[in-house]
Amino acid sequence: MTESDLPVVQLTPGRWGDPAHPVALPSAAVEALKHLGVRRPATAAVDPVDRPGLRPSQQAFLEGVVGVDQVKTDLETRWGHTRGYSTPDLLRHRAGDTSDMPDAVIYPGSHDDVLALLAGCAAHDLAVVPYAGGTSVVGGLAASRRFVTVDLRRLDQLVTIDEVSRTATLQAGVRGPAAEALLAERGYTLGHFPQSYEGASIGGYAAARSSGQSSAGYGRFDQMVVGLTLATPRGTIELGRAPMSAAGPDLRQLVLGSEGAFGIITSVVVRIRPRPTERHFEGWRFEDFAAGLTAIRRLAQDGPLPTVLRLSDEAETAVNLADPDVLGGGSGGVLAIVGFDGPYNALTAEVLTAAGGQNLGEGPGELWRVGRYRAPYLRDPLLDEGALVETLETATFWSRVPALKSAVTEALVKSLSAQGTPPLVLCHVSHVYETGASLYFTVLCAQTDDPVTQWRTAKSAASEAIAAAGGTITHHHGIGTDHRDAYAAEIGPLAAEALQAVKKVLDPDGVMNPGILL
Repeated sequence: MTESDLPVVQLTPGRWGDPAHPVALPSAAVEALKHLGVRRPATAAVDPVDRPGLRPSQQAFLEGVVGVDQVKTDLETRWGHTRGYSTPDLLRHRAGDTSDMPDAVIYPGSHDDVLALLAGCAAHDLAVVPYAGGTSVVGGLAASRRFVTVDLRRLDQLVTIDEVSRTATLQAGVRGPAAEALLAERGYTLGHFPQSYEGASIGGYAAARSSGQSSAGYGRFDQMVVGLTLATPRGTIELGRAPMSAAGPDLRQLVLGSEGAFGIITSVVVRIRPRPTERHFEGWRFEDFAAGLTAIRRLAQDGPLPTVLRLSDEAETAVNLADPDVLGGGSGGVLAIVGFDGPYNALTAEVLTAAGGQNLGEGPGELWRVGRYRAPYLRDPLLDEGALVETLETATFWSRVPALKSAVTEALVKSLSAQGTPPLVLCHVSHVYETGASLYFTVLCAQTDDPVTQWRTAKSAASEAIAAAGGTITHHHGIGTDHRDAYAAEIGPLAAEALQAVKKVLDPDGVMNPGILL
């Protein structure tokens, strides 16, 4: 099965993934959690209580733009659009916390609908949160004031394909699997496969600078975008007359990653490539993380670079691949996953072998490929058992990677241990570049009586460690509200003021995703 064969999943509010295919924890895993002090919570999930929503004049305005049937104010729809899928989001959902629930959900059917909505929102005292897949894990869907959600699911078309230039125009509401299926009908692929792929959308990819598992071969999503259309409260911006230009700063890069703070991206023009006729995934063992890091850096800097390249540390390798046969008779070490879209490149294997790698064959690679999209499903049953499990990520230059990894791990262990919940911290290199790489951490421990505060305390310590070690606050999760203060500190007050000035021009009344990013 390839990504174009996967269905679009309508995510369950408050739980990740396809509700028709839930994942249960193995009994051995439940027993293992007890060693971390995990105990199943005694309290059950709390149902939300509705609250007053739109005023009649506001509802009349919205219905006048998109039609009565495309404005939803019922509790079920609004609750289903409340927050995203970070662990704090899920915990607050279980607690029945409606503080970030929209007053209505609006379903525009065109760019002009979006434009008309945004043009009139200020006059009707309406703030707007854009919503496509809803998969934010950094508080990107929780505005700082009462708001309505603009759900782009009706903007779901592949508009055009330019086979000469190899570009495609996709509306922002097209979900990841749908985009791949539409392109596959013409023999093409986007090649963008984040772990949120089942639920994420084209507009979200662009708004948050998404990065997928195949970034070594296809690039990040912001590298794929050659043009885009942005609806703002003051009008339309269309960018991307040519693939590259010297006509001033590249304003596409100003919109990419803007997370709805300047307007709503309604469509993008993206680079596409022919679908590969073959794919290969294999595992490589290295003695330790340092040896594996040197090996993948050689490929990133000198090639030949595979399509997929990632490296798990000792802890993650042991937890995720505990079968001793996978790593050569239980001899320990770390695991790298190497994948190729297209013919197998033997030169890559030569570089890895010369760097001390042991080829484990396709078994570990296929195990990872097949299980990749199921891994996030484990979080909900872990939360059910009373475990706290969450992720965070960062990136830095190659020379700083070891120190950054050590600093973040230490900060997480120290903070959570001080709260009486010593954690298991796993890490892997998820994306590589000539000059550096990203680090992705998974944290598992017992919950305290207040797990939201528990994680926020640990995340704050990790964020301070990231800044002190020279890392960026996020590589691909985005800013949202969770990283807003750290982002401001990272770019400095003058740059933050410049971005505020852009927002003031495009969104003078501050109705676009208030409190997000800036």
